[in-house]
Amino acid sequence: MRVADNKTIIDEKINAACQKSGRNRNEITIVAVTKYVSVERANEAIEAGLYHLGENRDEGLLNKYAVLGAKPIWHYIGSLQTRKVKNIIDKVEYIHSLDRISLAEEIEKRATKPIKCLVQVNVLGEESKHGITPLETLSFIRNLESFSNIQIAGLMTMAPLTEDENKLRACFKKLKELQKEVQAANMTHAPCMELSMGMSNDYTIAIEEGATMIRVGTALVGGES
Repeated sequence: MRVADNKTIIDEKINAACQKSGRNRNEITIVAVTKYVSVERANEAIEAGLYHLGENRDEGLLNKYAVLGAKPIWHYIGSLQTRKVKNIIDKVEYIHSLDRISLAEEIEKRATKPIKCLVQVNVLGEESKHGITPLETLSFIRNLESFSNIQIAGLMTMAPLTEDENKLRACFKKLKELQKEVQAANMTHAPCMELSMGMSNDYTIAIEEGATMIRVGTALVGGES
């Protein structure tokens, strides 16, 4: 299907989730995950009005950036190796996977302007996933106060691959609780307004639990995400 047709279906589901949970549709940003699709398909997403694109590898981002440039707003959504920061730092507006001080130090060193970073939290402690623990989150963010090139825009998590709605909701609710804790600390460098959670299989549940950014690949542009 055309990306525009897929977007229409997804918009309807987003609207329904917002209505169910009493939220404003304008609070939700769709990040089109283009990591498994061609430059042409990514451009089709832009033409359909999807201006936020997400990539999880530096090679994929660089290949698409060479053609599309800064036309979209680029999000780096995958685990980021410290040595690869220099490759993408001047091209992305958001990094969704800040999970260690060494990565923060490299971003701080390489960035020429403040980068909007989301702290990746491994809410359920899954061994297969990256991210810091919920208990570490607030102190980790406090330790970034002196990093002038890092703004903690929010938190990110990857929910378990399950059809158990209760387990999904528990994961998303916990991230929302952590966001409230961070916001209550009133740290200038950490407004923490964004919650990046929810993908093709669970984004409506994530929206109902507070997501502001949903990362949608398969249902939108195709691929495996």
